[in-house]
Amino acid sequence: LEESSKLSSNASPLIFFLTGIPGLRAAQVWISIPFCLLYVLALSGNSLILLVVFREQSLHEPMYYFLSMLSATDLSLSLCTLSTTLGVLWFDAQEINLNACISQMFFLHGFTFMESGVLLAMAFDRFIAICDPLRYTTILTNARITQIGVIMLIRIVAVMLPVVLFVKRLTFCSSLVLSHSYCYHVDLIQLSCTDNRINSILGLFALFSTTGFDCPCILLSYILIIRSVLSIASSEERRKAFNTCVSHISAVAIFYIPLSLSLVHRYGRSAPPFVHTIMANVFLLIPPVLNPIIYSVKTKQIRKAIIRILFQKQSQI
Repeated sequence: LEESSKLSSNASPLIFFLTGIPGLRAAQVWISIPFCLLYVLALSGNSLILLVVFREQSLHEPMYYFLSMLSATDLSLSLCTLSTTLGVLWFDAQEINLNACISQMFFLHGFTFMESGVLLAMAFDRFIAICDPLRYTTILTNARITQIGVIMLIRIVAVMLPVVLFVKRLTFCSSLVLSHSYCYHVDLIQLSCTDNRINSILGLFALFSTTGFDCPCILLSYILIIRSVLSIASSEERRKAFNTCVSHISAVAIFYIPLSLSLVHRYGRSAPPFVHTIMANVFLLIPPVLNPIIYSVKTKQIRKAIIRILFQKQSQI
């Protein structure tokens, strides 16, 4: 009887059930409206940044290449959860099979780690631009930027592949209800009947070898940047140097602060379930929504290029 109550992850079909907003099911359609608006902002904003960088020859520089990587990552991160989140909130479409769940988990965590890597690359870009400006173009060549992008992709596959393979080996109990509107690694492995300690270790290793490595490196780069800027005699030049970092510092803050809060709320169970769910969704949506706004407002070249493209389209109409 005990064996029959267990379901192997290799069994077919193995269906999981996604969860909307616990305790607020009657209001889910209304709650979906702000979520839908956030998704629209994230998709349109990041698509516009990519279009601007692609079309404007003056933006074909290392800083904007890294910005386009950030926008592509944010766009992909939003698309990862859009179908299941809005499907649950609008149509109560809760069912998802194991393979689809694992695929979503792989891309969700993968693009989160990718964003962390891109932010580190952007910190390196700012470090070179401020601390060694004469060698900026020789260090950050197109070939080197491509290499950085490839290394980030290889890192994602290297840390996420073992996570996926060990999830496939798990045996699941009869309770297959997930606590989010998308597939999350911690959420998924907690439903297993078998020992999931290896899965937990692999998940923590993936986290600490990506964001856990990138965050201290970003902090170190800014310590060196601040030390270099403070050695500049002119206060006007110091102000200009710091201004070039404002957008990136904001992007780092809106990524790592929600990430830290999501880790805290994951292990703190005193809050109501709907608070955990909303915070988890907010963590995923805040960076993709705010990054295009921050770079459009704070970066003059991006702002001018957007205005130029929009006015060109209006004149064509």
